[in-house]
This record gives sequence, C-alpha cells and structure tokens, in this order.
Amino acid sequence: MHPFPHLYKASAAAGPDDDVQLSAPGLAPIASRPPAEFDGPGDRWSPETLLCASLADCLLMTFRAVARASRISSTSLEIAVEGRLEREGGNSHFTHFRIEATLQVPADVDVAAADRALHKAEAGCLISNSLSATRELVARVVPAA
Repeated sequence: MHPFPHLYKASAAAGPDDDVQLSAPGLAPIASRPPAEFDGPGDRWSPETLLCASLADCLLMTFRAVARASRISSTSLEIAVEGRLEREGGNSHFTHFRIEATLQVPADVDVAAADRALHKAEAGCLISNSLSATRELVARVVPAA
C-alpha cells in the first residue's frame, strides 16, 4: 500500500440539460442524471446510487482484505445497500444505510468467524467511516451444501 495521504481525483461536466459525464484519470467515463425521486429519468447512475454503490464496493473490498488476513475462504459475497435520504432543517442528507451482506463459504469454514470478519470489514470500511448516517449491517453467512 502507498503511504498516506492518498489523493483521489474525479470531475463532472455537462451542458444545461445533458447527462453529467463523470470521469477520473485512467477510467472510462460514466453518465449521471438525477434519480426519479428528483424528477430525473431514473435510468442512469445518480449521486445517490453512486454513494450506495461505493458503500457496497468498499465493504466487499475491505472484507477481502480481512478474510485474507484471517484466512477465511469464501465462494461469493453479495452486498445490497439501501440509503435513506431525508430532509431535515432545510437540508437533504442520508440518515441511514441498511447493508445486507450474504456471504457464501465452503462447508469447512467456521460460520461464526466468517460473520465476525464481515462485521470487522464493515467497521473498517473507509467509505462507511466517512459517512455521518447510521448504518445497519444484516449479515448472513451461508455454508455450501
């Protein structure tokens, strides 16, 4: 790992009614629009969906590191994030994230240890730790048949 601090760059550009083109050095651009809840088309990534996806992505990658260090093998991990956006005090902000994680492990893996690794990963996820909203992790560890 590179020494801290790490710096990340991204940019956004658009005309008055175009898709917002999100870009970052070395990455393919993606299109963004307001979600349906903000009268957008609902068929593009939005800042709200990107935030939820970032939380899911970070948790998955953090779990990989925790599992590797703990010598816990898995066959798959699926993470779904639902973010609750509310308006309080004249400002909109996320107040809660419900994170559902389903981890499939080989039959010989200690289910309790795998569950602890999932919770440790959630506690160590840098995106989670950068958010002020509450988080709820619903973790399921499923041993292979």
